[in-house]
Amino acid sequence: MTKFDAGEQTERAFQKQGNVFPATKRVVKSKFQKNSKGNLRQWKNVGLGFKTPKEAVEGNYVDAKCPFTGKVSIRGRILRGVIKSTKMNKTCVVRRDYLHWVTKYQRYEKRHMNFAAHLSPAFPVVKVGDEVVAGQCRPLSKTVRFNVLKVNPKGKQRLESKFRKFAKF
Repeated sequence: MTKFDAGEQTERAFQKQGNVFPATKRVVKSKFQKNSKGNLRQWKNVGLGFKTPKEAVEGNYVDAKCPFTGKVSIRGRILRGVIKSTKMNKTCVVRRDYLHWVTKYQRYEKRHMNFAAHLSPAFPVVKVGDEVVAGQCRPLSKTVRFNVLKVNPKGKQRLESKFRKFAKF
């Protein structure tokens, strides 16, 4: 008797990509690609100039809310921010810093806003302080309306010339 390999199965229900039949032997004019391991995998390009991560194409994970392998489309706003917390499962809190002009004093004041974003398993190593680009999608839960599309590690963040003096905050 062969041993069952759980692989990426971490939930109680069996996780699979909706359109891919996992027990198929052959592919006849399929829109699904075989990855380097020979497994069938459905993935897509989200557009807007964002590349599909290698982990989304080569990996085994199953995530229905992933913009690269799930049925979630990106539309609306594209926001940039810094990860503040990754304590939630597959979700991160992103902080956006911006300057608000106060007419009375003819000065800017610093403000910030936090929002929750779905963090796909396509980005396996993400830490607090990394810069992310998130795209708006349909509501995924009570508070989550954005999906992470790109992660820049902490050391490789870009600095806008306009806000260079506020780079620490």
